[in-house]
Amino acid sequence: MSTTTAEGGLFSISGRLWLILLMVQLANMLFGMTITIANVILPQVRGTMSATQDEISWVITLNLVATAIATPMTGWLAARLGWRNVMLWCIGGFTVASFLCGTANNLESLVVYRIGQGVFGAPIMPMGQAILLATFPRHLHPTALVLWGVGAVFGPVLGPVLATLMTEANDDWRGAFFIIVPPGVVALVIIWFALSEHNDSKPTYFDWTGFLALSVAILCAQLIFDRGQRLDWFDSQFIVLLAALGAIAFWIFVVHCLTAAHPFLDPALLRDRNFAVGILIAFVMGMLNFTSLVLFPSLLHDLRGYPDAAIGVLLAARGMGNWVAFLVIIPVARIAPRFAIAAGLGIQAYSAYEMSRFDINLTDFGIFWTHMLQGFGQSVTYTPMTIMAFSTLPKHQITEGSGVFTLMRNFGSSLFISITVLTLVHSTKVNYATLSEYLTPYNKLMVMPIWPDAWSMESTGGLLRLSNEVQRQAAMIGYINSFYLMACVAAAAMPLACLMRKPAPPQ
Repeated sequence: MSTTTAEGGLFSISGRLWLILLMVQLANMLFGMTITIANVILPQVRGTMSATQDEISWVITLNLVATAIATPMTGWLAARLGWRNVMLWCIGGFTVASFLCGTANNLESLVVYRIGQGVFGAPIMPMGQAILLATFPRHLHPTALVLWGVGAVFGPVLGPVLATLMTEANDDWRGAFFIIVPPGVVALVIIWFALSEHNDSKPTYFDWTGFLALSVAILCAQLIFDRGQRLDWFDSQFIVLLAALGAIAFWIFVVHCLTAAHPFLDPALLRDRNFAVGILIAFVMGMLNFTSLVLFPSLLHDLRGYPDAAIGVLLAARGMGNWVAFLVIIPVARIAPRFAIAAGLGIQAYSAYEMSRFDINLTDFGIFWTHMLQGFGQSVTYTPMTIMAFSTLPKHQITEGSGVFTLMRNFGSSLFISITVLTLVHSTKVNYATLSEYLTPYNKLMVMPIWPDAWSMESTGGLLRLSNEVQRQAAMIGYINSFYLMACVAAAAMPLACLMRKPAPPQ
């Protein structure tokens, strides 16, 4: 439904469309808050639950995997239940799962509740995007998507600030999850009124074979990268079994989509050039989206001893970059969308490269401006990329396409987080072993007068302090390698922008 004319501007839209826009923004804000909240409090959770770096990453990665797996059901749920019912169930379940996260007493229960957050939260962003694209006229899509992005950006900015305030006020990380509950209840009330005219539902076929095959393939790929380092990769029968199961499931998914009358993923979506290239860029955007938010809290907390409040403020700089980008992105998206996509990816590549030049004495200003630049690049890329990807899709495929789009972005996030954590852990071990080779009484540098007495190799305390410092330096090299990887991924994706066709002007 659209209550505007093709000639009308943004201020000509009806009050109901403004209410829909507010509803979508609030829902996006809630979803975005949980990502940054979990990242900021991760060091505290790890200490409370005595978890290792790769174990605690499950709190993030399995949430994203659950989101990725559940996202493709968005189109079917919207047709089967109607927009309002889907949004009510999703926001309601998401709010309850957030409350349960705050009550978790061990890592296993927290991971389960975070999976619940992912399952219920999965349709929130694609549904919001599809609702705006379906209700707003095409000539207002750039403006509507930018305003939709305000909610998506405000959540990651507000999340770290509120999380640190609640954590410090209660001296406990659990309050960071409880703070999701009040705005969740407000969102339910707004949804009830904003989507009162969107209760239409119809019996719709759902391809469970394709869905289950794709889910198994995604889960196997994620577990391989999460557990591979710990289990020594393909020397482990478990990893071999996962690889074989994932390959078989993916083969079933591909064959089924090509031969079934009503497949889970309509191959016609991928025959649309802009959409096919768009989901590739969305996958890369997902890879770059949350990785730094996972790495920096542990870097600053473990290696530099930063308090949680300072970490939250520094990470919020990325949201400021998103906000600044909103000032320029609408005209740029209309005039030169492909240039904007390539430039945004290039900015993110440069930001990650500058992060890779940090050392153990990194400064607050360095962290702040690189994150702000990264947020700016993300917003500059995302809006024109989304507009071009959906510009040539038929209206009846927008909801399904939005689900696939979000699936690729979330799977990219979960997969790349695992890869960068793997890079961090492996690099730390290798560099600790390498640096330790030089710590010997026969090394002349270690008996020079400038050598600190605190690192004396003649006492147990000195050896312990020396080992801790080597561990810090080795870990910093691991973080640097992860940032290099981010820069290479962003730079390699820049040529994809040239493959997209500029959409025809709206009629």
